[in-house]
Order: sequence, then structure tokens, then C-alpha cells
Amino acid sequence: MIVFEKFAAATLCWLVATSVFAANPAPGMLNSPVDITGDFRALENFYYLADQLTDFDPVTHRGKITYQRAQLVPKHAFNNDLAGLNPCKPNEFPENEYAANPALPFTMDFISPRAIRIRLTSGPQVHAPQPELMLAGPVPKDNSWKYEKVSGGHRYTSPAGSVTLLENPWHIVWRDASGKLLTQTDHAVDNQSSFTPTMPFAFVRRTADYSRSYNAAFTLAPGEKIYGCGESFTSLDKRGQKIILWADDANGVESQESYKPVPFFMSSRGYGMFIHTTTPITCDFGNTFNGLDSLMIGDDELDLFVFLGTPREILDEYTKLTGKSPMPPLWSFGLWMSRCTYNAEPQVRDIAAKMRENKIPCDVLHLDTGWFETDWQCDYEFSKTRFPDPRKMLADLKADGFRVSCWQLPYFVPKNKLFPELVANNLIVRDAKGNLPYEDAVLDFSNPKTVEWYQRKLAGLLNLGVSAIKVDFGEAAPNNGIWSDGRTGFYEHNLFPLRYNKAVADITRQTTGDNIIWARSAWAGSQRYPVHWGGDAESTDDGMAAELRGGLSFGLSGFSFWSHDVGGFTATAVENMDKDLFARWLAFGMLSSHSRCHGIAPKEPWLYGQAFLDQFRTIDELKYKLMPYVYAQARDCSEHGLPMVRALFVEFPGDPGSWQIDDEYLYGSQMLVAPLWHGGETVRAVYLPPGAWIDYQTGKAYAAGWHTLAAGKIPAVILVRDGTVLPHIALAQSTAQMDWSKIELRVYAQDTSTAKGLIFLPGDSEAHELTLSKTGDNFTLDTDPLKGRVGWTISVGEAH
Repeated sequence: MIVFEKFAAATLCWLVATSVFAANPAPGMLNSPVDITGDFRALENFYYLADQLTDFDPVTHRGKITYQRAQLVPKHAFNNDLAGLNPCKPNEFPENEYAANPALPFTMDFISPRAIRIRLTSGPQVHAPQPELMLAGPVPKDNSWKYEKVSGGHRYTSPAGSVTLLENPWHIVWRDASGKLLTQTDHAVDNQSSFTPTMPFAFVRRTADYSRSYNAAFTLAPGEKIYGCGESFTSLDKRGQKIILWADDANGVESQESYKPVPFFMSSRGYGMFIHTTTPITCDFGNTFNGLDSLMIGDDELDLFVFLGTPREILDEYTKLTGKSPMPPLWSFGLWMSRCTYNAEPQVRDIAAKMRENKIPCDVLHLDTGWFETDWQCDYEFSKTRFPDPRKMLADLKADGFRVSCWQLPYFVPKNKLFPELVANNLIVRDAKGNLPYEDAVLDFSNPKTVEWYQRKLAGLLNLGVSAIKVDFGEAAPNNGIWSDGRTGFYEHNLFPLRYNKAVADITRQTTGDNIIWARSAWAGSQRYPVHWGGDAESTDDGMAAELRGGLSFGLSGFSFWSHDVGGFTATAVENMDKDLFARWLAFGMLSSHSRCHGIAPKEPWLYGQAFLDQFRTIDELKYKLMPYVYAQARDCSEHGLPMVRALFVEFPGDPGSWQIDDEYLYGSQMLVAPLWHGGETVRAVYLPPGAWIDYQTGKAYAAGWHTLAAGKIPAVILVRDGTVLPHIALAQSTAQMDWSKIELRVYAQDTSTAKGLIFLPGDSEAHELTLSKTGDNFTLDTDPLKGRVGWTISVGEAH
């Protein structure tokens, strides 16, 4: 209390402009993102500021935090209205029945030498436990941290760093192993030198309904950068941005809205944070006040995991907790050909025949919204008039190396024949009265009976011969809905994508044995159910660039596998699909973990002329020849929580330049891809991280730093790390036709006499490292990790 009163005397430090801190208006459109910022800026609310740590047991790491009650009090000076946070008395009666400045539970647990969990609550928690979906299993406990009593508090240390608890004023301080400050909680006394308004670590009690939410406030250092938050299409570095974590049908990729928000981020300082909640979250990463990271969380509890280390180490720790992406099947890494939409068996068979006739390697044909009797009316049945024998069609296509993916969604229009059944059996989300929140019926995946009904429908398709289910939509679970578990959309909306992803992935794996879905929406934990794609991108240069930023952010949020619609979704016909953009995007797409041509306009390459067909084939063939590299890198990503489409700084955290780049990426650990972003462009500036790099298309070597480089036949700049072995395989028209008994090891070595790579054979349980050493002018394999199962051919990387 003394600390707070001393601070309150410096009233200028508490000044809050009411024009800035006015409560947000209610969303004007259905499913507009829920931003709770306004609740922390409303004059009528009470704010409880985390003040002191008391009753702390250094053995159990349990104690209490005393909160100072405050309100925003308006002031007027020089024609400007301001409001200051001032201590206030309770408004309850009888006064002695309610705590004015409550002391509430605080706990800290050590998960590993790099991971700490802190939990705070703003009041009694009497709700029934909910099944844990975001975490992959029980949270482990680690006893390796060493304790010491320090002046004013307690310190715990591991080889990765330290965490210090200071009692009065209350702070949690994180440092790395060298003692460098990473971040710390923000107390009311910390910003006295600034006239700019701030909200310290606190919770709000809303006057309107007495609900409570936390503002977890932490310091940001000069030059610090923030990355993650799911598939966010805004600038890759989130410092200075306000990110709203609320699943939303973004209707494109050029806004701040997100199909796949994830409550996880990492800092260039060497830490990451996971906010374990499903409520809406607003992350103010220095947007309101440059030196503060304010995590405004809808929940009345704070459950926060903090990870220490490099980006690789942070991703590994985070995905140990929430799950790593399992390996998708080999065929899924090939080309997916689609449009919106194929709608008849003769058409599908014709597309398949032309793919083979034109020698366009392809593994998947996707049927979008038109395979039902009525377009968009999902009833899980092939049209009897346009698909007379789907079982035979699927079997014939599979025999020719094609798998089939089918679209569906979790919403049912009133004219859908399944609508009455869903309502009658109570398999849908209701509103407070028991009616439908929307015109459509929305599946309630919190209801086990709904999941059983839904999976039975999908199993019928999978048993028929369908190989993958497109998990479209999922971002519009009603905010005002009531779920069968008794919770409202405030808690279930963001969880809906995870429940949806899980339901489809589980039945697919049970039925076919494959880890594969094709999903648009996601939340933390959805990485356990690959693959996700980047939504309905604009067919423009900006749309393509935004997709990469989204993919990089998504990969920095724990997702190993990701795709996007090559050429963008929105072009409506062949004549308005820019062929130059299509080709440049195809190079980006084939050098992503998963590759799909899809959109409103047809994407079959023969429709764009012979020259484009030939160029398409050349780009497509690149990935098929590189499939041993792709497959081995995918396995490595799956084991370590790494993304295939990877920000440069993940591999080069000590290089300041690598933290600046958002228009290039690493494809796995050993290839760098710089797409071409502008029509007619064949040359671009490329930043190369430390070490030597060899151009995949010309064989020329380059040192680290900036270079102006030209693309080759593949319309992208593609480089390989010095000292790399890239395994190649003979070209085949589908992955099912590849001969894995013969592998070419292509060596890229400029300044080294040793080259390394990975190999992972289909059906194997582990990847193997390949090491080649130079003797004279030739490289030879040191030892054969596959013990004669593969015939190796060794070559030196040259122009292609």
C-alpha cells in the first residue's frame, strides 16, 4: 500500500486521456473481432493493480498477490480532459464483507530448465474442470532449478537463465544465463518518468456485470522485436502493433484479421510466452506505450507459460507442451490441383488424364464445393447424377497415383436435408433461449454425440476412398452461443477451430492411418492436426507477399506444415489470372511444405498456353526431384517443432540482419528462397545470412550480406547453404511411383571439405544424417546409414 500511495502522489504519471481510453463500441458486424482494450480504459470500472507478494513459500512456489483497488478519475487542465488511476475505497455494502484490496493466489511452477508457468486468479474459481485440448498432455514438473534468497525476494536459476520474484513492489524478472534482462512485469511505480498513460499489471472488474479480465503487462526493451501470434498477415515484427487474437474469416490476407490466431509469441531478446486461454486476447506490443507489452486477456484467470532460449529452443519447448506436428503422408507433399470447383466425374477424370498426358507431376485432386447434389449444401454424399460411381472413380484415380480430397464445412443452411436432424438431436450450438444464434445450424463439437455423428459421416467418405477432408471455415462460432458443456462463445469461439481440426484428424487417422486434413482455421494445439492453408488470398503481388508473412508467423507459432493457394484465390477466370504472378507464386508454392493450386479461376496449366504449360512443368518437377530433401526436412520439423517455411533468424539468431527479413525464407534448414514479388521482375535484392551460399540454379557462390541476384528458369532466387548435401530422386509423375532405392546426393560445398544432409525413407521410423568428405576432387559418403538399402550417386551441385 505504501508503494502505491507514493506513486499515486505523482499524479501526472497516471494521466490517461479519456479520448484515447474510451471504451470500445460494441462490434457493428456479426463476428467482428472482440477487442477487450476498452474494458481497461472505462471510467466506470474498477482496476486492481498487482502490488505486493505475500505469504510466499519458496518450496512450493505458492503465495498471494495483494491488489490495490483503483479507478480512473477525470481531471481537466489546459482545455484537455485526462483521467488518473487513483486508489479508491470499496463500493460494496456491507463494507466489511468484501476485500477492498484483495490478496489472491499466485503460483509458479517449473516445467523444464527453460520453461516456467505462472498462474494468478482474480477471484474464486468454482467452475467444473474442462477437458484440456490446447495441451498435448499433463504438464510436467522440473525440480532442477536452484533457489536462493535475495534482497527483497527470491531467485531461481537454471542453466538457461533465472527468474526472480520481488515482493514489494511485486515484480517477476526474467534473465538469461549471462544475466541479461529479458523482461519483467510492470508495476504502478515503474513509469513515473513518463507523462504517457500506461496500465500496469492488473485485472479489471467491469461495473456492467462484475466480470473480470487480466492485463498482464511486461517491459519491452529498445530494439526488441516480437514474432508469432499465429497466421498474422501484418508486418512480421509485431512490435508497435495491436494484435487481436480472435478467430475470424479474414476474407483475404491483407488485413490484421486472422483465420488462425495463436496465443503464443517470441521475442528477439530470447524468451517466448504462451497465454493458456481460449478467451479473446488483445496483445498491445508497444502500440499504446512503446516500452510495454500489454496482454489483455478476457479470462478471469491468468495462466502464462514463459520459455527461455533461442528461437529453436523456444519452439521446441512450446511444442513439447502443446504438441508437435505429426508427419503427414508422403503423397501430401506432392502437387494438389484444384479449382472452385470440379463438379462431375467426367470432368475429374479428364483433369487427371490431362495431368498425366502433359506430364505434370501431381498427387492430389481436390473436389471443392460442387461434389454434392446441390452446390455448397454439404450432406457428405456424392451427387448421384454427376458422380454415378464415386467408389470406382476414387479407386481408378488412386491406381494412377492420384488421391482425392473433398470439401465440407461445419455450417448447415436451413435447406440442407440434414438441418432437421441436427436440430432434433440437439447436435448444434444454441443461444440463451435455446434457439439458433444464426440462420445456419452450427455443429457443437463440445458435444460427444455431435462428434460421433460427424465422424460417422466422414468415415463413410474415407471408407469410400477419399483420402483427405478439407476442413473449411470454422472461424465463426457464435459469440453469443451456448455450448453443450455450458460455456458461452466467449470461451468456445476460439476453441472451435481446435475441436473441429481434432474431430476430422482423429477419424482420418483411425480410418486411413494418415495424419492429414486441409484446414483453414486454427488455435493453439491445432498443429497436432496438419495441414493448414492460408485462406482466400487476393490474386495480387501484395496478396502473395502477405501470404509469406502469414506463413512465417504461423511457423513461428509452432506449426511445421502450411500451404497457400498458388496464384491466389480471387481471380475469377483464366483471362484475368496474371500468368506472370501465377508462375512466381507457383515457385513459392512448390517450395512450401505443401503445394496446392486453387482458386475461383481454373488453375490447370494447359489453359494458359504452351509456354506457360512448359514453365509450370519445370517448376513442378523441381519439388518432385527434391522430394527426399523435402521429406527428410519435414521429419526433422516434426520432431523438433520447427517450420518448413522458416524465418531466417530461426537458424541465425545471432545475426541482426536475419531478424529484419520478411520477404525471404529458409526452406527447411539448408535452402534459402527469395521469391519474386513484382510483375516482370527477374532480379531482386537478396540478404544472405552468415556463411557462404551457392545458387541452386547457376552454381555460383556468394558470401553473406546483400546481393542483387537473378532468378533462373525457376522464377525465384534459390540458394543452398555451403556444406550441404541435397538428396534428389528420379522424376516421377506421383510420389507413389518414386523409386527410393536410388538416390542422388548432390553436394554444395564452396569453402568446406565436409558436407551434411538428412535422409528419411518412407516407412522408416527415423531420419539419418549423411556426412560426405572430400578426397581429392571427389566427395564420398563416410558411412552408409541405410546399410545398402539405397544405391547412392554422388554429384557436385552445378547449374540447373
